[in-house]
Amino acid sequence: MRAARHLAWVLALVLMGCAQPPLPQDHFYRLAVAEPDQRLQNPHLNGTIEVVRFLADGLTAGRPIVYSNSGEPNALFEYHYHFWVEAPTLLLRDALVVYLRAAGVAKAVVTPELRVDPDFVLAGKIHRLERVVGAEPSTVVALELSLRETGTDRLLFLKTYRLQLATADDSVAGAATAINQALSRIFADFTADLSAI
Repeated sequence: MRAARHLAWVLALVLMGCAQPPLPQDHFYRLAVAEPDQRLQNPHLNGTIEVVRFLADGLTAGRPIVYSNSGEPNALFEYHYHFWVEAPTLLLRDALVVYLRAAGVAKAVVTPELRVDPDFVLAGKIHRLERVVGAEPSTVVALELSLRETGTDRLLFLKTYRLQLATADDSVAGAATAINQALSRIFADFTADLSAI
């Protein structure tokens, strides 16, 4: 009887040692850029714009959401359970295509998959797309956007846009919302700049 109780006690300890807390659940975030305030009545660019896949460094190009610490701005980290639904290089390209179509900046705005001969090629590079944690949580978005005329290979436009916005709270979801707001403002500024070419 004593041996059976001792064995039961040992088995209970072994089972308790094997029990682990559940792993955190994966979270996925999509981009939701606001629509332009107005649509141009006449397209400013007479032709087709092809928007190519954005470029980014290895860490920023991945699906895990990237973050830095305000006290250590040059060190970057990635979350293990918080992801974009697609690689940011595709997410931003597709979001910009939708935005430019809605703004009516050209006769057509396409991606390379359509295999048309474009009149203009729009390229982008993601310099920063990250959450900043610390005493005052924020997000930083920095994009380089360029427009090239294909017939002449002439560079028509090149500019880097950078925006840092405070987040409503200290959550990753709050950072994703602030990134969407920053992209909406950058896309609006870029569209306004295109109309001045």
